[in-house]
Amino acid sequence: MTSQPPTADANGIIRYGVAGGTGQGGQHMPFARAVQADGWLYVSGQVPMQDGEVVEGGIVAQSHVAIRHVMAILAEAGYEPQHVVRCGVWLDDPRDFAAFNKVFREYFGDHPPARACVESRLVVDAKVEVDCVAYKPATRASPAEG
Repeated sequence: MTSQPPTADANGIIRYGVAGGTGQGGQHMPFARAVQADGWLYVSGQVPMQDGEVVEGGIVAQSHVAIRHVMAILAEAGYEPQHVVRCGVWLDDPRDFAAFNKVFREYFGDHPPARACVESRLVVDAKVEVDCVAYKPATRASPAEG
């Protein structure tokens, strides 16, 4: 069975991943992976999880997983890294700042967004969480020539 892409509600808002998001231990998450409105895409915070569990590894491995999740959501909604205007980053350990920056640069080096980075306790064993806001002007049909 192929899943249908989400459609806009009466307000023109599209919600991605409402029906199937899972968190640690397979728990259903009560929020969308992303929400799109008027060309703006708000991607929820992504942690380095696979199959409901935080992946093993240090900050470099976990950063790649978290950012790949963000990239997959962007692609699902038809956005690319150059559309990202802001990222939020939460690090469990501020000593990981330099290592995280190296990974971040691999994905956003050509089009760096604005960014905030803070130290914060995260879900068990997660070392990083990343969210973003992206913007892409809505494409409009050209008026018929006549």
